[in-house]
Amino acid sequence: MKISVLFPKSEFTHKQRQALSKLGSVVYSTDRKEKSVKDIINLVKGSDVLAIDPDIFGGFEKAKKRVTAVIESLPKLKGLALATGSYGWIDLKYCKQRKIPVSNVPDYSRESVAEHALALLLNLAKRIIISDRKTREGRYELEMGFELKGKTLGVIGLGSIGSRVAELAQGIGMKVIAHNRSPRKQKGVIMKSFPEVLKASDAISLNVIDSRETKHMISNKELTKMKDGVIIVNTVDREIVDEAAMAKAIKSGKVYGYAYEAEDLINTPLAKLENAIGIKGFGWYTQEAIDNLMQIWIDNIKAIAKNKPQNVVN
Repeated sequence: MKISVLFPKSEFTHKQRQALSKLGSVVYSTDRKEKSVKDIINLVKGSDVLAIDPDIFGGFEKAKKRVTAVIESLPKLKGLALATGSYGWIDLKYCKQRKIPVSNVPDYSRESVAEHALALLLNLAKRIIISDRKTREGRYELEMGFELKGKTLGVIGLGSIGSRVAELAQGIGMKVIAHNRSPRKQKGVIMKSFPEVLKASDAISLNVIDSRETKHMISNKELTKMKDGVIIVNTVDREIVDEAAMAKAIKSGKVYGYAYEAEDLINTPLAKLENAIGIKGFGWYTQEAIDNLMQIWIDNIKAIAKNKPQNVVN
């Protein structure tokens, strides 16, 4: 059996490398830098199990077609083990047609991303990043922020991360309401419909999964329902928000501030807007989260090799 891990060997512990070597022949990529599809196909030729990280494919926004092209070259492929919790960068429909299970790494960064989301909420409310950027440019001025205590946070998507965001928000004195596509209960959280959450929230945290169903779930129609001066944090995927509509809402003052993560922070209508805080995604990047990720990823690879895939998303 051949297992191709598109991740540097040095990133795994000796124990983890030993566990993989017991499954068969293992090849690793030399680094995480973007490679051409041709180079990746040559590296993984004949693979039975493919373990992949989006970086080598050029990041989330380039990966889908490139990953599919690589899978098409592997007639014996038993499964795909992703090094992320996100799976919007994979063509799940194609994999299902090929009967190739796709395993992700769920919940590994729950605490890290939830704390990151809260940090971004605080940054928007206190205008910390905005003040820092203006000061560095020689444009310092006293920035008027507002307190989050007593305000209402709307959590859209009360899954693993969303539920932790709700807990942390309650910890700083916020009232929390939430919407989830399936029924959920959580202490201190009032469940409401999607339109009700949009209408009643002073701040919104987006914590849904990235999928075709959630693309542009926040657009002009949804933004018009929100309170004037709302702040919004998106730690999921840029495509769940219509950025043209968001830019318009920020310019009009409807949205006080929007924080999002993306690979390309230049080619977007949000690029030059002061109240749009765009950053490269790193909320998941803590030592604790990485330790969790690597162990779950190894377990997923082993499960696919033994024809007992786990954490399957398709």
